[in-house]
Amino acid sequence: MSLGSIFDIAGSGMTAQSLRLNTTASNIANAETASSSIDTTYRARKPVFAAIQQSMLNPDQQGMGFTGAQGPGAGVRVEGVVESDAELQMRYEPNHPAANEDGYVYYPNVNVVEEMADMMSSSRSFQTNVDVMNTAKSMMQRILTLGQQ
Repeated sequence: MSLGSIFDIAGSGMTAQSLRLNTTASNIANAETASSSIDTTYRARKPVFAAIQQSMLNPDQQGMGFTGAQGPGAGVRVEGVVESDAELQMRYEPNHPAANEDGYVYYPNVNVVEEMADMMSSSRSFQTNVDVMNTAKSMMQRILTLGQQ
């Protein structure tokens, strides 16, 4: 793994965490959205990530001495965004404008506390990737100054 590939790996992590932050923000924004039916109620969404293996990016480096079926990681990619299958919240509110004929209103299956924890985690992960990129940049600058002395 070269020093330059660190930027690709950290960049893919930043992209993934950015999507995670956006998904979490969408969940929080829709946490109290009321609906009169199960089919139209917002459902919490979660991104699904997968590791990108180095062998997929650089097939020429198959014989680098790595044992096992997979070599070192080369980043992360977003496989997709899935909706939660947790049960929706059903509240009896007959005076609510979105109440169905039985007086029930459906609310999303969004746990705001869990979403806030996800938001803090993804924000810290994003910042860690920024720190990795800054450290790699600093190392590259120091390498360039080695021959000047």
